[in-house]
Amino acid sequence: MDYPTLSSAFEQRFGAAPALVLRAPGRINLIGEHTDYNDGLVLPAAIDKEIRFALRLNGTNRIRLAALDFDATYEVAVADLAPLPAGHWANYQLGVVAGLLKRGAEVPGFDCAFGGDIPSGAGLSSSAAAECGVAWGLNKLLGLNLDTMTLAQISQMAEHEYAQVMCGLMDQFASLFGRAGHVVELDCRSLEYAYFPLDTAHARLVLCNSGVKHALGDSEYNTRRQECAQGVELMQKHNPAIKSLRDATLADIEAARAELGEVVAKRCRYVVEENLRVQDLTARLVAGKPLAEVGELLYASHAGLRDLYQVSCAELDVLERLAHHAPGCYGARMMGGGFGGCTLNLVASEEVDSFIGFMTKGYHEQLGLKLDTYVTNLADGVGELFA
Repeated sequence: MDYPTLSSAFEQRFGAAPALVLRAPGRINLIGEHTDYNDGLVLPAAIDKEIRFALRLNGTNRIRLAALDFDATYEVAVADLAPLPAGHWANYQLGVVAGLLKRGAEVPGFDCAFGGDIPSGAGLSSSAAAECGVAWGLNKLLGLNLDTMTLAQISQMAEHEYAQVMCGLMDQFASLFGRAGHVVELDCRSLEYAYFPLDTAHARLVLCNSGVKHALGDSEYNTRRQECAQGVELMQKHNPAIKSLRDATLADIEAARAELGEVVAKRCRYVVEENLRVQDLTARLVAGKPLAEVGELLYASHAGLRDLYQVSCAELDVLERLAHHAPGCYGARMMGGGFGGCTLNLVASEEVDSFIGFMTKGYHEQLGLKLDTYVTNLADGVGELFA
């Protein structure tokens, strides 16, 4: 949705021009899945799929929201703010306002219209973009001077308290801190981060959308968090220095295997190995290793997510298997919470069209399903748009 269209839609809804127009991108995650809520390492990037927002303060005590993509509105007084039923689209924006209020900010009534092109259910974090855009916009409009990491944390809490998904910080961090042409490694414990250039002249990140989202996604996500916490608790009896899975080693898991049981031991092993893969991948990028050596870590990540963390599904596994034989593909893995959504594929730039043709044909032949694909560009994080 371009600037004039959004601005005009806002004016039509609210009777005045917006004071601020901005964009908040979705994200991919090159590697480091399900590690963020375990104090681990992640390697995301913002992409050129985004939600665009138009905002203004309206001089009342009421929040007026308009979701342009599905022609829906919601209105509430700031004083009456409360979570809506699970799954309601306005929870993301309202949760951000609640977070700002909790931090002592005075938030008056405002109008907000938004729409975008992040495919829903594809695992590209449209929810984080929906949160971060409002957090960034209100921070600017109200002159709150909150730093960007604080905005990410407020957006994360909106997800926890209003959307009821106990996500880590990665999605919100990536939407706010993205840099064009780079992936960014975040240490989810120290919150230190570092940018690594990813040369898309030689390879592109292509997303293959399975087109499915199995209903157990969110509940299983919260179950995995609980299983990881249980693993930490049991390993602490052997090694009190383990405060999160970030502190654990494969030897620690082995030492506590009897108490952990097979399932929790698998979950812990996956997280420990995935953190090592993030470090390995950034080292390979810095050393300028061949892209096939970067890609093999993506395949290894998928195997761990499928066999140890058990958050893949038949459709994602078919896409990952096809990628091994696809033209120009260096590596592939499922991305996001799991049980549907996209695979991320590292593909030689000159082979992108052939890769997409091969994957589309194979997916239809094996499962009878249509495959949507997106060739991504790595983008800057949340920022203002100008006419």
